[in-house]
Amino acid sequence: MKVLVTGGAGFVGSHLAAALVARGDRVRVLRRANSCLIALERLPVEHAIGDILDETAVAAAVTGCELVFHVAALSSYWRARPEDVYRVNVEGTRIVMDACVRAGVPRVVHTSSVAAVGIAQNGGPANEDTPFDRISATFVYADSKHRAEAEVYRAIERGLDAVIVNPAAVIGAGDHHLISSSTVVEFARRNVPAVPAGGMCVADVAAVVHGHLAAAERGRVGERYILGGENLTHRQLAEIIVGLAGRPIPRFTIPRWALGPAAVAVDAFNRVSHRPPVVNGEQIRLSGVDFFFDSSKAVRELGYPLMPTCGAIEKAYIWYREHGYLT
Repeated sequence: MKVLVTGGAGFVGSHLAAALVARGDRVRVLRRANSCLIALERLPVEHAIGDILDETAVAAAVTGCELVFHVAALSSYWRARPEDVYRVNVEGTRIVMDACVRAGVPRVVHTSSVAAVGIAQNGGPANEDTPFDRISATFVYADSKHRAEAEVYRAIERGLDAVIVNPAAVIGAGDHHLISSSTVVEFARRNVPAVPAGGMCVADVAAVVHGHLAAAERGRVGERYILGGENLTHRQLAEIIVGLAGRPIPRFTIPRWALGPAAVAVDAFNRVSHRPPVVNGEQIRLSGVDFFFDSSKAVRELGYPLMPTCGAIEKAYIWYREHGYLT
C-alpha cells in the first residue's frame, strides 16, 4: 500500500513511518527542506519536500496514496507565535484535507490531540464526548487542534473517509524536538526542588503508533479515539524520572493558587528576554490542571494497548543519555 505521512520527520510521524515500512508498505513522508532527519536515518522512505501550507506541494504528496496520516503540526507552541500555531495546525489541516478530497484518497487518519478534547468538569478523566471547555479554549494549542478537527469534519461532509486520533502526552525514544519527552530531560539533568500540583495522561509512542494503524484499519468514519495511557500527577511522573537518573525526589508541590502569579512573572520576563522561552505563562497556568483522559473507546474498538508509563520513560531516558542530552 502507498502511504503518506505528513510530519514524517517528527517524533510520532517517524515512529509511524518505521512501523509502516516494517509491515511492508511503500511510505512517502512529507517534510520541510530543513527538517532534522535523525529520526529517518536508514529508513527506506520516499521524501516529498514541502510545507503543509503549500497547496501545490501537498497535492503532489497525496497523489497516488491509498492512505494518508496527517501527523504534521506545530506542537512546540511555547516557542512559536500564536498566529503561526493557528496557520500550521488549522490552515495546514484544511489544505491537507482538501487535497485528499480532490485526490480521492480512500482513507485518512488525522492526528489531533487530547488537548482538543477538553477537561472533564466532574473531576474524572475526559473522554471523546467531553465538551470543549472554556479553559481549553484559552489555550492556543488546544484551540488550534480543536479548530483543526472542524476542518476534518468539513471534509468528511464532502465525502472524505477520515478518522481522528487524539494522542495524550507521547513519550519514548527519539523525541529530538523535545516536545512531551522534554519532561524527562528537565528532571534528569538537574535537581528540581518542586513540581506543580496538576497532572497529565502519558502514552508510550509504541502504543500511539499502534493506535494510528488500528484507526486506519478499524476506526469508524468521523469518530475520535483518545490514545492515552496512565494518568499521573506531575509528582508521580517526576518520581519515575529521578529514580532512573539517581536524583532526589522534588521536596515541594507548588499549589494551584501560586501558579497564576508565577505565570505573570514568567511572561513578563519572556517579553524582555532576547532568548527563546524555555517555558511560558500558559504552560505554567495549565500545569496545575489535571489533564486526565479515558482511552476506553480506543481499547474497545481498536484494540488499543494501554502500556505502562515507566517503560516509555525508561526508553526516552536511555535515548537522551546516549545522544548527549543529559550532560
